[in-house]
Amino acid sequence: MREVGRYYDGATGQRLTVDLELTDAGVMRLLHAELEEGVQEWPYDQMRALQDQARDDQLVLSLSAQRSDDSGLIDTVRLTVVGQALIRDIKALCPDLDKRDVARGTGFKVVTRLGMAVVAFCMMIFVILPALANTFASIIPIEREVAYGKSVVRNMERIFGGSNAGDLTCSSPKGDAAIAQMLARLTSRTKTEYDLNIAVMDHEMVNAFAAPGGQIVLMRGLIEQAESADEVAAVLAHEIAHVETRDPTRGALRAAGTAGLLSMVVGDFTGGGVALAMAQWVLDASYTREAEAQADLYAREMLGRADVSTAGMARFFDSLDGLKGEMPDLPIYLSSHPDSLERGEDARAFAQDQGTTTPVITDREWTELRAICE
Repeated sequence: MREVGRYYDGATGQRLTVDLELTDAGVMRLLHAELEEGVQEWPYDQMRALQDQARDDQLVLSLSAQRSDDSGLIDTVRLTVVGQALIRDIKALCPDLDKRDVARGTGFKVVTRLGMAVVAFCMMIFVILPALANTFASIIPIEREVAYGKSVVRNMERIFGGSNAGDLTCSSPKGDAAIAQMLARLTSRTKTEYDLNIAVMDHEMVNAFAAPGGQIVLMRGLIEQAESADEVAAVLAHEIAHVETRDPTRGALRAAGTAGLLSMVVGDFTGGGVALAMAQWVLDASYTREAEAQADLYAREMLGRADVSTAGMARFFDSLDGLKGEMPDLPIYLSSHPDSLERGEDARAFAQDQGTTTPVITDREWTELRAICE
């Protein structure tokens, strides 16, 4: 049977009205004097219908792209046929008319590009962002880091259930004075780069946190667990060490990713998601064993220069080791640190070589500090 169709070569824009012949040889012939040798043969199994055609009384056909190495090089020839009978016959003869072809080599390209994306992602997470975080942590102005740290502490309160800034902060005139006296004693012979800001948060967790910019949080549970002010002073000295080496700044920046780095550049810490991510990292912070060992060494030396015995440090680590059995699910201070017994022995050995020492604060000041959340 013979029908006609509108043929477009896709290159010149010229339209030819071609004769169509559906054969029993598995091909449809296009006949026109201006075609090469006057004829083109379209195999039935390579004919494809263009998708999403608005009209149902015509059919726009093309050829399969399976032999093309690049989808951008698919032949652009098109053939439009009209008439319900002809459309019905073509659909009956062409089994793959509605098939969507994938150009040869597409699977390999997808796998290759996916692999490249994974590599790029890993480079960003494990190489680029840490490098940027380390760089920014060392060059950002301290005043900007302080603002950043205060934002982190405010969001720590939100994580613990506080609705507004200061809801969980414990404060009393005598308790605050005891903390100030402890800090003054520790820093009397150890110079610090930061103006340290010590806050006590009303929560049962036995923990302490160093946030960027000299912000340090002691939890009520830690103060209650300690048997002496010297034990709290040891923890405070350890956290001061992290502040001085900017460990929390680097870690929080990495946790917040690119958004955190941009926040540090522009000095805008109001983004809720970024600030919460940074605060969550501070709460879950797990420094390397080397960083913890260095912080312990810093704390022992700071206590030694202040003539405060590190025996309190040893006792605190001993008590923490006992807590692991009593409260295995509690995120206690030792959970992300090296073995507490080993650390206690190091502090005990250091104490044996110390000369005359005195408590970091008086018994009365220690009593006031323990009551700061009441």
